[in-house]
Amino acid sequence: MMLANTPLSVSRPSPLSIALSQAENDNILIICRLQGGNDGFNTIIPVYDYDVYANARPLIRIPPSEFITLDDNFSMPKPMNKLESVWGDGQMRVVHGVGYEDSSLSHFKGSDIYANTNLEEDDRTGFMGRYFQELYPDYFFNPPASPPSIQIGSIGNLIFKGPQNDFSFAVSDPRRLLQIIENETFYNLDGLENCTYDDKVRYLREATNTTFNYADVISAAYDRSGPNDFAGYLDDSLGRQFSIISRLIKGNLGTKVYLVTLGGFDTHNNQPQRHQQLLNSFSEAVSTFYKDLTAAGWDDKVLTMTISEFGRRFRENGSLGTDHGTAAPTMFFGSALNGNGFVGEHPDLNDLTRGGNVTNTMDFRQVYATVMKDWLCIDQGLVGRALLGADFESLDLGFNCSGSSFTPADGAGISHIPSYSDNQTFLNIVTPETTHIDVSLYNVIGQKVATLANEMLMEGVDLVINVKEAAKTRLSTGPYVYQIQTNNGNYSKSIIIS
Repeated sequence: MMLANTPLSVSRPSPLSIALSQAENDNILIICRLQGGNDGFNTIIPVYDYDVYANARPLIRIPPSEFITLDDNFSMPKPMNKLESVWGDGQMRVVHGVGYEDSSLSHFKGSDIYANTNLEEDDRTGFMGRYFQELYPDYFFNPPASPPSIQIGSIGNLIFKGPQNDFSFAVSDPRRLLQIIENETFYNLDGLENCTYDDKVRYLREATNTTFNYADVISAAYDRSGPNDFAGYLDDSLGRQFSIISRLIKGNLGTKVYLVTLGGFDTHNNQPQRHQQLLNSFSEAVSTFYKDLTAAGWDDKVLTMTISEFGRRFRENGSLGTDHGTAAPTMFFGSALNGNGFVGEHPDLNDLTRGGNVTNTMDFRQVYATVMKDWLCIDQGLVGRALLGADFESLDLGFNCSGSSFTPADGAGISHIPSYSDNQTFLNIVTPETTHIDVSLYNVIGQKVATLANEMLMEGVDLVINVKEAAKTRLSTGPYVYQIQTNNGNYSKSIIIS
């Protein structure tokens, strides 16, 4: 469904989505796309090898007088001055040399690879889309109460495209959703027969009905935060995008992943002026966003990361710019980082390829895997499938789920960790205090299929549940959701039965 170039889709809560809504944390991920290929060398300046850097870029280098010092080895340019306090407050980390082998220098191919993580062949699905497909296998007819992901200011991105559904909701202006809500007409699905014609009618009516639902949900969250809730955002593209996301987060929308885009990084010419303007817009938006979140008490729940389809060539070209390159830094922001710093090795500036590019030192998929496992707290097996079978160790970005990062307000957290061995699925539960637990298992359409445990669990005792045996009924292979009810709260998470 389209409204003024804004695709809209799906929303009807199901028992499954209700169980998932009580997940073990409410962490949110913001993906900030620097579209066009950001020049990492003029973003995070390699001061440790400044002579080599300056000789390769005699006309576009950042002079020492324009440095914002991060540590003895790296600096930022002055247009990023609003991030100086973010770094100083321990809310910024940088991963060096992010890329992949035989990097594509095409905007289209490079963007697709960063979205689909497939280095071997074309794939029209994205890594987050594949994850959401397993989480919501009946998404179209039983979607979660809130959109799994939202894109601001752009139409569609392969990142959120699953094998069967597109899991993104693109919004240019939440206020325009009111036009849908005020004129909504829900269509009756009763009386449709089991034939090809009625199947197509049912699909169109369901799409229209769910569009109305999501329009209502998003608009309500946007309005709950108030029209003048926080001032200070620049009236530019990225500032407006971040201000919209802030209002949706503070309005308790419940969406876990957002995508914003800042274009213009294809700096083949006149790079010094163009790039500095972009970095200024970027730093202003991120800095204001986290001041906004801190004032509202949300800063520790929101992680922002940058992506770009490639970096720029190390040596400048003849037009005061840089051409398409390979590796580039990925920047992270948020108080959950628990301190500033750098991760990984910076590319060797003295070891260039024949094309004049550096060699990546960090696979971008390892960055994705870390965020999925340790921030969104997604099961490692599910992360591997979302990344097409690739398995990566987590980077040290300052946060870690440690099995369960959810802690109720009274501090009485419960650890619940799924594990898999010999075609069996196990659930390990430990509670820091004696409590009654009721563990239920739900299938993909939200039906309760079994009670796995209903007993008193003593403080510090490790309860290991063999899910197949405890269910006492035949379980088909595939995804399920377990829910743990205790005296102190409810916990739930997806699990795979093999």
